[in-house]
Amino acid sequence: MLPIGLQILKQLPKQNFRSENLSFEMEEIGIVIVGGGIAGLATSIALHRKGIKSVVLERAEKVRSEGAGIGTLSNGWRALDQLGVGDRLRLNSSLIHKILIYGPFLDMNRARTMLIENGKKREFVSNIVDEARCIKRNDLVEALSDALPKGTIRFGSHIVSIEQDKTTLFPVVHLANGNSIKAKVLIGCDGANSIVSDYLQLNPKKAFACRAVRGFTKYPNGHGFPQEVLRIKQGNVLIGRLPLTDNQVFWFLVHMQDNNHNGKDQESIANLCRKWADDLSEDWKEMVKICNVESLTLTHLRYRAPSEIMLGKFRRGTVTVAGDAMHVMGPFLAQGGSAALEDAVVLARCLARKVGPDHGDLLKDCSMKNIEEAIDEYVDERRMRLLGLSVQTYLTGRSLQTSSKVLRLMFIALLLLLFGRDQIRHTRYDCGRL
Repeated sequence: MLPIGLQILKQLPKQNFRSENLSFEMEEIGIVIVGGGIAGLATSIALHRKGIKSVVLERAEKVRSEGAGIGTLSNGWRALDQLGVGDRLRLNSSLIHKILIYGPFLDMNRARTMLIENGKKREFVSNIVDEARCIKRNDLVEALSDALPKGTIRFGSHIVSIEQDKTTLFPVVHLANGNSIKAKVLIGCDGANSIVSDYLQLNPKKAFACRAVRGFTKYPNGHGFPQEVLRIKQGNVLIGRLPLTDNQVFWFLVHMQDNNHNGKDQESIANLCRKWADDLSEDWKEMVKICNVESLTLTHLRYRAPSEIMLGKFRRGTVTVAGDAMHVMGPFLAQGGSAALEDAVVLARCLARKVGPDHGDLLKDCSMKNIEEAIDEYVDERRMRLLGLSVQTYLTGRSLQTSSKVLRLMFIALLLLLFGRDQIRHTRYDCGRL
């Protein structure tokens, strides 16, 4: 039995008493994923489907279901099908409109963008081949968590620091309750404010000078809107809607210059939305007015700079990141969630080639070199894909945000130069099979 003094010290957080003269037991786990959001759960499922066990450390006390809807394009659905949850999610989301083009029916999704300046309207229509739907974030997170073996997610796990073990060079995670975990592989899926990305010494995220609100509106007698993505830019306000079902619409509202509101509670966020939508047409104002106030989320839009995506070091030892921790981006292409799902599939595939299930849950016989090679393959495969999304999202956001016609034309010219007239080519990306 330890002396009473050491027993007391052992109950305190480790950062308060860590010393080379004290040695307490430390849990060892093969693969630890930090964050139980979309990226973390998807990565754990992908590994599980490859026969590799992982543990997800989630700070919250239950599965986080906050957030409104996630526009998911065809590349995201390919990843969801690889994760085995696509069919379940399709049951509660409507396919975007079929339209007739030159005679034959094609499964096409239509996205319209309308710019209104000085009373003049300009409309741009993009046709997206394959599949596009809006998913409730709650439905997606629940589907992902239900697909994991019981006990995979450890709730109430608040990470306070990460360090490298001086002997083995593997990462050690220190929790707020004083426990520590030594991992063979550490994957940060802990969002834009990632403690794992800080450990990787990535540069801080940058911020757009705007905030966005997302929410749902229910129409008991049906909304009557076409099954299409519609975005309208009027003055400093960008608003968009995407039907979820015949009776429910997901919408977003962005003010390009108003960056001073924190939204202390749901009602204050709702009032802010009504203010922003005041100059819009009656159907938009009504949609905002009768929304489900509890569904509203206010977000300060941030992004990782394209230069950081191109040059950033996304591996340190056997530690890496995925999802927003790696590539947080604005919502202007509706690719943030889908890109995180792609990350999960690619990372699990790369790890499985090097550290497959034959190595056991603790990966005891797996060398650091093999793990590092697997992570490098993952980073190399994802870098150019993410760079394209990052650049296109940034330029699109800046073209919508600026009030200068000259700058807007410059951003549009750059978009055409880099991505051609087919500005939705990113939806046809295929992350491949697990």
